[in-house]
Amino acid sequence: MNRDQFSGATRHLKGRAQTALGGVTGDPARQVRGAVNQVSGGAQYAYGRARDRAEDFAEDGRHLAHEVRDRAGNLIDDGRHLVGEARDRAGNLIEDGRDFARHAAKRGTTYGRQAVRYADDNRTSALLGLAAVAFAVGWLSRSRR
Repeated sequence: MNRDQFSGATRHLKGRAQTALGGVTGDPARQVRGAVNQVSGGAQYAYGRARDRAEDFAEDGRHLAHEVRDRAGNLIDDGRHLVGEARDRAGNLIEDGRDFARHAAKRGTTYGRQAVRYADDNRTSALLGLAAVAFAVGWLSRSRR
């Protein structure tokens, strides 16, 4: 209960007492002053209650704003963490891809050298094999008329 509520309730009770006293004594001016005090006391009390409610709403709003700010900060931190993890994973995948490419190039070079050595050592077999492959490709690619 704030000061306005207390003063308003007190003024309202004072007005009721004045109205009752004016009715008992037959003084219409006192009755009117009592009615005015009752109405103004009620209005002051209502104002005090409204102000109390507004302060409560403002406090709730501040509390919610702080909570939203904290949650947003947590979400931003989580997002930064996830971006960092994704960056690390991408870096690892790129490095793995480079290693795989190096290994494949090394194996390709080794197999190519072995094929050239075999072709040099077995020229006749290599030429016959090449001719057979060329004949098969030509045979398969001819029209069927």
